[in-house]
Amino acid sequence: MYPFILERPRDVAAATRLGSADSAVYIAGGTDMMQLLTDEILHPDHLVALDGLLDARIEVTPDGTLRLGGAARMSDIADDPDVAAVFPVVAEALLLSASGQVRNMASIGGNLLQRTRCPYFRDPGVHACNKRYPGAGCAAMDGATRTLAVLGTSPHCIATSASDVAVALMALSAQVHVLGAHGERVLALDELYRLPGDTPQIETVLEPGELITSVVVPPTPAARNSSYLKVRDRVSFEFALTSAAVGLDVADGVIRAAGVAMGGVGTKPWRMPLVEEALIGRPATAQTYRDAAQHATEGAVTREGNRFKPELMKRTLVRALHVVGGRA
Repeated sequence: MYPFILERPRDVAAATRLGSADSAVYIAGGTDMMQLLTDEILHPDHLVALDGLLDARIEVTPDGTLRLGGAARMSDIADDPDVAAVFPVVAEALLLSASGQVRNMASIGGNLLQRTRCPYFRDPGVHACNKRYPGAGCAAMDGATRTLAVLGTSPHCIATSASDVAVALMALSAQVHVLGAHGERVLALDELYRLPGDTPQIETVLEPGELITSVVVPPTPAARNSSYLKVRDRVSFEFALTSAAVGLDVADGVIRAAGVAMGGVGTKPWRMPLVEEALIGRPATAQTYRDAAQHATEGAVTREGNRFKPELMKRTLVRALHVVGGRA
């Protein structure tokens, strides 16, 4: 591990000042950051500790809005009875993430900003990684691509976004509140993430020193009737090959509103507006689900090792829609 200076700021304002410095990174739960440091993937000069500074509350307000403090632990959110009742897709996505030990430490803000599990990014022996060394190339292009992205890719990067709960929150139109040296701003979660383009090393729109202070999810009938389905190579502590977060508002057998996002397939958590449009106003039937799922793979670009993903995406989505549609 490279040497660094550990900073313990007095308050959030001091943290944002320290975090704005060149080669400074934040650490909260540390479940991802410690691995990146130990494997010498990141070499910060300053590590800015956020423990004890950020809000960790989990609250469903009287109007049904879910508010998660940036330091709320994954396990606490998953175990909260109000979250499970009103936003089941969030609880389910968290319980299918990592392990119990990791969930006990990891914060929601850190989870949304975790780095890709692309094996080439995570291997310090691989130099050809544009995320670590801009302009060095992408070893994944001609390598093992089974777990890598088919949506939102570029000639410079095909690394997959890793977070499960980000997919669930994306389907529910969540917002993130961020704080930096220039004050607070609110972003739709979909706006937080950048596509790789020709700068895959820049993964979000956060400015230096900005951090996530809270996540807010609006109340909707579709959120209450929602679920998360994850397809992976093994049951425990494995990242998704494909996953689907689905919420449906169904009345008299007709879908009135839909929220759909998929994971394991995109360079960021991938919202599916074309699928949603194909569902709304249609009967909640198997044929509707199959027809809508055809839109999930539009724009997909596969490579030798992940050519199975478009078909698996459609099957995953249809199965998730059946689960949620059957509850209505």
